[in-house]
Amino acid sequence: MASKTGPTSTKIGFITLQANKHLLLFLFVLLCGIATLSAQEDPITPLPIKAVGDTLVAPIMPANILNKQVETDTVETDTVPKKQAMLLDKIQYKAKEYVKLSQKDNKIYLYDEAEIYYQDTELKAGVIILDYVKNEVYAGRLKDSLGNYSQLPFFKQGENEVRPDSIRFNFDTQKALIWNSRTEQQAGLGQLGSDAMKVYANITKKENDSVYFLYEGKLTTSKDTVDPDYYIRVRKAKFVPKKKIIAGYSNMYIVDVPTPVALPFAYFPLTTGRVAGILFPTFGNDPRRGYFIQNGGYYLPISEYVDVSLTGDYYTNGSYGFQGRSVYSKRYKFQGNINFSYENLVTSQKGFDDYSRTSNYNIRISHSQDAKASPNSRFSASVNLGSSQYYTNSLNQVNRNNAQTNTFASSISYSKTFPEYPSVNASLTLSHTQNSRTQTINMSLPTFQASMERIYPFVKRDEVKKGIIDNINFQYDVNAQNSITTTEEEFFKSGMFDDARIGARHRLPIATNFKMAKYLSVSLSGSYEDIWTLETIRRQYDADLAEVVTDTIAGFDRFNRYNLGASIGTTLYGTFNFGEDKKIQALRHVIRPSVSYGYTPSFEQFYDSYLDADGEEVQYTPYETSIYGRPSLNKGSSLSFSIQNTLEAKVRDKDSTATEPKKVSILSNLTFSASYNLEADSLKLSPISMSGATQIIKNVPINFSATFDPYAVDNNGRRINTLNVNNGGGLARLTAARINTGFSLNSEMFQKGGEKKKGGDKDDQQNTDYGTNVFAMDDIRTPTRGQSQGGRGGDDEEERDNPIYKTSLPWDARFTYVATYNNTNRQQEITNHSLMFSGNIQLSPKWEVGFNSGYDLKNKGFADTRFAFKRDLGSFRLSFDWTPFGRYERWYFFIGIKSSILSDIKWESRSQR
Repeated sequence: MASKTGPTSTKIGFITLQANKHLLLFLFVLLCGIATLSAQEDPITPLPIKAVGDTLVAPIMPANILNKQVETDTVETDTVPKKQAMLLDKIQYKAKEYVKLSQKDNKIYLYDEAEIYYQDTELKAGVIILDYVKNEVYAGRLKDSLGNYSQLPFFKQGENEVRPDSIRFNFDTQKALIWNSRTEQQAGLGQLGSDAMKVYANITKKENDSVYFLYEGKLTTSKDTVDPDYYIRVRKAKFVPKKKIIAGYSNMYIVDVPTPVALPFAYFPLTTGRVAGILFPTFGNDPRRGYFIQNGGYYLPISEYVDVSLTGDYYTNGSYGFQGRSVYSKRYKFQGNINFSYENLVTSQKGFDDYSRTSNYNIRISHSQDAKASPNSRFSASVNLGSSQYYTNSLNQVNRNNAQTNTFASSISYSKTFPEYPSVNASLTLSHTQNSRTQTINMSLPTFQASMERIYPFVKRDEVKKGIIDNINFQYDVNAQNSITTTEEEFFKSGMFDDARIGARHRLPIATNFKMAKYLSVSLSGSYEDIWTLETIRRQYDADLAEVVTDTIAGFDRFNRYNLGASIGTTLYGTFNFGEDKKIQALRHVIRPSVSYGYTPSFEQFYDSYLDADGEEVQYTPYETSIYGRPSLNKGSSLSFSIQNTLEAKVRDKDSTATEPKKVSILSNLTFSASYNLEADSLKLSPISMSGATQIIKNVPINFSATFDPYAVDNNGRRINTLNVNNGGGLARLTAARINTGFSLNSEMFQKGGEKKKGGDKDDQQNTDYGTNVFAMDDIRTPTRGQSQGGRGGDDEEERDNPIYKTSLPWDARFTYVATYNNTNRQQEITNHSLMFSGNIQLSPKWEVGFNSGYDLKNKGFADTRFAFKRDLGSFRLSFDWTPFGRYERWYFFIGIKSSILSDIKWESRSQR
């Protein structure tokens, strides 16, 4: 035992010396060793080993260290959360061909129409490999035996979609590596509509949900996603979906051919709606004013209801201009816009004879209120005022189309209805008219109007009105205004108010009607007016000055007037039957004759007099400056005659199944009217007026009018109190005549079975006022900036081929003819004889030509003539406007991208005056 125990003790001691850090273990082992030695039966033979004192001093331990209980840790649960599973949700996957689970590779293989769904991530492809240990997925295409690829991957995360050739995506980091990616971004300003920007890239690195990095990318708005007709090549770019693309060196390619249109760096906004940004200007050269930039500025959306755009023009000779535009809208409330333009025009250079400096301005405001916002009140505004030469001398090319505008008109009004019986309508209006030729301005600041509904005092509101008493009714209305007439030089100056006239008119009309002898309709009427004015005149002859002096007296004054009237009329019907077997079965003639009488007394009490240089008395009225006219000095008593005719035919319908004949209007109106003055001492019969309208030629309305004078004229052209028939002439001589017609034609009207457009359609009907010899420039269908100008369908139309028409070319044309004749002094002169025409012709599905012109048959000359050529170039639009001759002779060429996102990529050129 001694031989075994010795080494054991020695070994323990050696271990103890080496493990001095574990004092408790040392004491425990030592005590165990002593207990073992004391339990042996044989005595222990000591070894000849010299004892050496331990140099390590054990720390003193408390006596109760062995009996002390272990204290419980105060932190029962670890504050560091345990790591959760990498995939938070369940992955859903499927495939058409097969789904293979490989535990050896820790992968899932999906083949043919494979799909994977995880949270907001969706992945579809021909083949998908999912590593469920690395939480990574790979997707690619399928290739058939002919080498054709199909089932390209489709990757969608949130609202972002990518269509690559292949993709690697990690579910944990949300990062991806994408090859040949294709994505589409909707972008553009709200007022121009949104466009789609296609983004292509050879390699795309998805950094997170909102940042992508592109290598060798292409940006285009072309509809052809396989072979775009143009694109912008970017070498490296940062792509933030629905926000922006920031690229390095970029240049434009057209049909895969590089162009010199390049930038060292580029920024492409992809935001939708209204976003603040720079408005890119237009560059050019003017021989009179030098190089220029136009329409450059900044766009700022102030709120969801209001936006502002500020643009400016600058020329190197010192000319400049700026424009401000604000558009506002609130649904179911109101909408409108405000435009202000100012231009400082410098011609030539200082020191030259042709140097000049002028300024132009223009203000346009439009406001309309939704009828639902306030049924009983309404506010509206339409303002257009400015310099008379603003459009003709404007720096900006966009204003040239309004060069023929001769009148500026403005109106701002507020109206309110008080619906309680009797209801009252009241309105307050500010109006302005300006003639750009005479430079005169007429304003009403303001006009107040109020009217009360018709009241029947002798019968209850809901009762039937019969007889002369029951039908007695009256109304009341008031009109007050401040009328100002001034010139453009005095506009906005204190002198414009010097000749202002202020007045008011109160009117009370009374009327009744009844039947007499069963077939005669009789009406009686009367009207009382009370006129207020704030100034009158006093006129006297000044002997020292030897002239009549007129003084203006300020202060309130008034006068009144009244008139009486009566009329009687009936309706006569006549039908001429030719038989049901005839093509024209019957003619129906309706005659409405009427005779009326009017009486106005003399208001001599409102007249004064003065003695002229010869001592003769001259009468005048102090109310000559009244804006509502003056009181009449002579009594009026006259008879008026009127005969109105309509003529229509019943024609057998070409359709054999029709049971009723078809009605055809021959004369929709033919009216003769004249009057006889009972108080006049000569020339009592007035000229006879005739007016009529017919559509005897289908879809060609014809309007005509004429004036016939029953009296003869002397050698000086003055009417004499001798009937023309007694002077060797006819019953009445023709003194004036007018005829006008307008109609429209199009190719569909001449196609068998095609839809025919009537000449009276709203889109084709011309203005019935044919006094002008020139059509509006808008007759040619030229879309504005931001709208499609290619073909008929615009950007939303499907891509078309360009075939050759086989039988016909789509076209439309509008014609207007007007002629006027004057013979008041036997001059027999045709004062106006013009033919105006405009139209469009589609040479091919992508080529369209428009024209607008007119010919003066009297003066043998063309009116303002304009041609517009348009070509649809797919993603581009091309237009050429040409006015070959005349005062506004010019041309304008434009080619640019249709999409509003890249609308600033364009080239334009224009002629100089």
